[in-house]
Amino acid sequence: MKNKTLFITVIIFVLFCFLIFLKGLNNPNTYVPTKSGKQISSFNAKKLFNNENINIDSLFIEDKIYLLNIWSSWCGPCRIEHNDLIKLSKNSSIKIIGINYRDNLSNAKKFIKQLGNPYSEILVDQDGTIAIDLGIIGVPETYVLDKNKKILRIHIGPLNSQILKEIENLTK
Repeated sequence: MKNKTLFITVIIFVLFCFLIFLKGLNNPNTYVPTKSGKQISSFNAKKLFNNENINIDSLFIEDKIYLLNIWSSWCGPCRIEHNDLIKLSKNSSIKIIGINYRDNLSNAKKFIKQLGNPYSEILVDQDGTIAIDLGIIGVPETYVLDKNKKILRIHIGPLNSQILKEIENLTK
């Protein structure tokens, strides 16, 4: 009798655990990045090359498509996408703003001097708080914004030719 009660208790406990795990699989509690349609918040940051403090709002003054590209010199995929950013920077309807994420500033400056500067402005996010507030998952990550700082698209990872076409189509 005692063994039968213990056996039933163990079976009920195992079924209970199984149901809890099954529910967890069906309703994962995952991190979701900032969604398109939301407006990014204002923030202050220092410029990479002159250490001047600037508010992001002062950069969104023209009626253009803006790319907010989060990058680092230590990031391999950032090097891969850099040529695509150079190509996009030649489009007068697009303005690219770089946010240098958790980087050694001298390495970031070398990166830009070696590969070219596609950015109209480069801001520094030394401790990562700006990028975290934006909801990034990793670098590189690019936010496509309108002049009101409304997120039109988010691209996680390096840009590619298909994404470049999508971005350029937004300018037409």
